[in-house]
Amino acid sequence: MTTLDIPELALVALVGISGSGKSTFARRHFAPSQVLSSDMFRAMVADDENDQSASADAFEALHHVAATRLRRGRLTVVDATNLQPHARAALVRVAREHDVLPVAVVLDVPEALAWERTEGRADRTFGRQVLARMQRDLRRSYKQLAREGFRKVHVLRGVEEIDAAEIRNEKLFNDRRDLTGPFDIVGDVHGCRAELETLLTRLGWELRRDERGRPVDGTHPSGRTAVFVGDLVDRGPDSPGVLRLVMGMVTAGHAICVPGNHEQKLLRRLRGQNVRLTYGLAETMEQLAAEPDSFVTEVATFIDGLTSHFVLDDGRLVVAHAGLKEAYQGRASGRVRAFALYGETTGEIDEYGMPVRYPWAREYRGSAMVVYGHTPTPEPEWVNHTICIDTGCVFGGRLTALRYPEKELVSVPAEREWYAPTRPLTAAPARPDQVLELTDVAGRRHIEHGYGSLTVPAENAAAALEVMSRFAVDPRWLAWLPPTMAPCSMSTVGDFLEHPAQAFADYRAAGVDRVVCEEKHMGSRAVVLVCREPDGGPFGPGGGVVHTRTGRPFFGEPLDTELLDRVRAAVGGAGLWDELETDWLLLDCELLPWSAKAGGLIREQYAGVGAAGRAALPAALAALEAAAGRGLPVDGLRDRTARRHDEILAYSAAYRAYVGPTDGLRGVTLAPFAVLAGAKAGYADRDHDWHLGLADRLCAADPEFFTPTRRQVVDLADPVAEAAATEWWLALTADGGEGMVVKPYAGPAARTERGSLLQPGIKCRGREYLRIIYGPGYAEPEQLAALRRRSLGRKRGLALREHGLGLAALDALVAGAPLWRRHELVFAILACESEPVDPRL
Repeated sequence: MTTLDIPELALVALVGISGSGKSTFARRHFAPSQVLSSDMFRAMVADDENDQSASADAFEALHHVAATRLRRGRLTVVDATNLQPHARAALVRVAREHDVLPVAVVLDVPEALAWERTEGRADRTFGRQVLARMQRDLRRSYKQLAREGFRKVHVLRGVEEIDAAEIRNEKLFNDRRDLTGPFDIVGDVHGCRAELETLLTRLGWELRRDERGRPVDGTHPSGRTAVFVGDLVDRGPDSPGVLRLVMGMVTAGHAICVPGNHEQKLLRRLRGQNVRLTYGLAETMEQLAAEPDSFVTEVATFIDGLTSHFVLDDGRLVVAHAGLKEAYQGRASGRVRAFALYGETTGEIDEYGMPVRYPWAREYRGSAMVVYGHTPTPEPEWVNHTICIDTGCVFGGRLTALRYPEKELVSVPAEREWYAPTRPLTAAPARPDQVLELTDVAGRRHIEHGYGSLTVPAENAAAALEVMSRFAVDPRWLAWLPPTMAPCSMSTVGDFLEHPAQAFADYRAAGVDRVVCEEKHMGSRAVVLVCREPDGGPFGPGGGVVHTRTGRPFFGEPLDTELLDRVRAAVGGAGLWDELETDWLLLDCELLPWSAKAGGLIREQYAGVGAAGRAALPAALAALEAAAGRGLPVDGLRDRTARRHDEILAYSAAYRAYVGPTDGLRGVTLAPFAVLAGAKAGYADRDHDWHLGLADRLCAADPEFFTPTRRQVVDLADPVAEAAATEWWLALTADGGEGMVVKPYAGPAARTERGSLLQPGIKCRGREYLRIIYGPGYAEPEQLAALRRRSLGRKRGLALREHGLGLAALDALVAGAPLWRRHELVFAILACESEPVDPRL
């Protein structure tokens, strides 16, 4: 048996003459989705897999699909003869463009056997001389494959060897996803052996020393693994001591290490290459001169065996000396290694003669955390899920480690400045907190936050950008947007589409034992960010903002300012400024009546339907009554028309219940139901009794302007409590109310026992209100049956994604994160609203 080691991510080119069994080999060893056949692509573009005139187009399509698969990290096998250098060169080019290894598998069978197989196929009409030419090309290919760039070449000679071959998937050296930690990731040491010992000891490591007292290994009682980001050598006082310790830990399996650019330069010098003795290399060579030759040989072997970067913890963590952008993670090529060692430069030189580094981390949107060093900075700073932990120990700064997954930074000061820096150890120019850039939000982006992760499609981002740039309030004041709300599961009770029994069952299935049922106000969602002082708030000029659920100013001036003045006075009257020790509050509210904001929508969409129905149906019904009086068989049609008339009257009554006279703020009321954040804390972790209690105090401070939210708390293990809440809901909806929202009593940030977020609220709307949403006759048996078959999964998933983004935005707001970081989260909420989900749900 011959075992072929094939990297898990590679471009595999099958090489062989027609009839050598390439397609059979591909079917035996690879999944159908992994194999791209030239015959298949000829058939795809020309409806004939033997149409050689279509080969150019077929291979263009094949290369495109191969490139797409490789970009997505999928093993790809090309089933073609691949006998010509130019054909193979195109495949090598595709592999290199996506930083994967090209592999050749050669199937060499006797020409006579290949001809016998070819004659047995009715779709092969070429002569044997073509096969003979292919055989000559195959022979010439043997010596060329490695020179052409194929990193592995497997040659199988004869049918028996081909049939006995087995494929073994081979992990790339950088793929250590099986290592899950916990890790202690150590920044650039640069020969500072004493500081390294101190840091490891502070991290809880126990060092083992040789007979001369030199540290040669370290173990952690908690089984942690050390990860070194490279640049172990140069500039510092004891590069051999650092190497001895790190090499010992790596050999013992207690540590892993990636190379730094200083190790690479040292290796070239040790191999006799002409390398300038600059940037501390002279000191390292002098220190190594005092070591035995065997140790120096071990050092060269150790450095030569280091892998450019590691992908760890099932892909959640990437460690590279100079960092690594997402497209290079888990890949293998010269440019990937170069980026991992040196980063990316702009081509410019600064005033100190040093290359200007391209700020790749500012554009990073990958899901993996990237930890790196290389460029010293006084303080580690998280930038888009990346962190540089080189704090310039050798320059008199500190030696820093990052505990993973805890994200805890531990550092020790340098014993002295061991090497004067070429460039002063100062922080890189920081991006101003209030500066927004288009790249923060444009295009397809992956966002990782404390409550999950999601990908924002480019088209959704474009739609959100249109709204934000043209209509939204000043982004400094746009701190949060409310998530969409999912309905309860479809009811099977009578002619109810939604019913409390299903809402309770949904939460019970999620492990919730207590809920609060809040009256659902039929108005317009209003987010209020109000400051204690009417001018000069902490977010910019002005004393606050009131905006819609899509970030638009609510009424515009002067009504928004008048509304904020009423809220500000009520917060003061309720004593909340002092009690919460804050000079601003973020409130989630509903503004009533619905017609105050949605008057145009009611007139144009709902009232028109009602008016047309009320005008036409009585006349139609009168005509049918007259026809029935003359003995015509119209009883069925008359009954249906009568029902439609009753339904249009119920429809008109439903929307009219939410229309009220207003004049400015006269007739307008505000129903607050959550106090989301203040200057000292976010309040999403407080239970709903706390939130509604503060809302009640606002209502008491200004009962004319504020409307209370009626509610009932329900123990889901108590059938009596559930029945009482259901009766309350029936009474609410019978009186013209919209319905209720059922929420986990524990609060907006409530989680399941497994730690995942719960739906923040499930709406349960009344039967008559749903006429507005689904039409006057939605409760007809046929329509109701169809509506009960709707899928809610997409809506519920959208609600959870938006909810997680909102919680992350609140955390960032309270933590004082830069505006551009907060805005990225809020923008993503609005982008999610472009998802193709039925808006009636």
